[in-house]
Amino acid sequence: MFKGILTWRPPKKESRDLQEVGRILPTPDFPGELKAPGTYQRHYKNVFHAFFTIGKVDGLAALQKGLAPALLYQFLMNGIRLGTYGLAESRGYLHTEEGVVNPIRSAAAGALAGVMGAYLGSPIYMVKTHLQAQANADIAVGHQYKHQGMFQALTEIGQKHGLVGLWRGAVGGLPRVVIGSSTQLCTFSSTKDLLSKWEIFPPQSWKVALVAAMVSGIAVVLAMTPFDVASTRLYNQPTDTHGKGLMYRGIFDALLQIARKEGFFGMYKGIGASYFRLGPHTILSLFFWDQLRSFYNAYTK
Repeated sequence: MFKGILTWRPPKKESRDLQEVGRILPTPDFPGELKAPGTYQRHYKNVFHAFFTIGKVDGLAALQKGLAPALLYQFLMNGIRLGTYGLAESRGYLHTEEGVVNPIRSAAAGALAGVMGAYLGSPIYMVKTHLQAQANADIAVGHQYKHQGMFQALTEIGQKHGLVGLWRGAVGGLPRVVIGSSTQLCTFSSTKDLLSKWEIFPPQSWKVALVAAMVSGIAVVLAMTPFDVASTRLYNQPTDTHGKGLMYRGIFDALLQIARKEGFFGMYKGIGASYFRLGPHTILSLFFWDQLRSFYNAYTK
């Protein structure tokens, strides 16, 4: 009876330092991630080469990976973002007493509206990132999750890491949305205001909204791409058993590491693909949003 008591030893507990070291080290090694240019094999030379390579290796269907969560995310995020911003604009909160758009108010409203929409849709965006990053081992870049679909991925992450795990990277991804949404909506409203003031096009012409949306598309790509790169890294990084990221502590840590190890242009990786995605998206969404609002206002008056 006493022998078992005398020989018993309390279980050893790992120190906090050892636990932290075990969580962070060794750093996962992925092709092209946190590596200086020229020190790794580039699978994709540009956006067109990426189209061809993915279609050849993974099949044409792979070009539409993550389509379902991408559509759902846009529905949630832009529905809330544009609806909130439009409400603020229609009630005159974004204009001065002279009726001119105030850039500061416009940017602030765009940022706030973007944050609301993006935070709600963050779990969908994370799953979209995981699915789109999945590729054949020959052309894979970044950590590879093995999800079978959107609902399976959401269920697996929720069961493994809980509700908090579904919003992993959400806070870190908010600066991306703040910069992108404020730049996009502020540039669009200000450009529309200037074009109307200069009378380049006839009053109430659809060309005003179209040109303003084109200018906004260029501005948002230039402002948002570094945060897009960092946000993608945050969402797609591997995690420990507690759901904590193994490579980046947050979006600013990601930006700092990318700039140090990959150089300034590392933060603009994929800017061509970003424009092919954000450019048409910005032009079409803002143009039709503006035209539908005009039709609505004309109909309700």
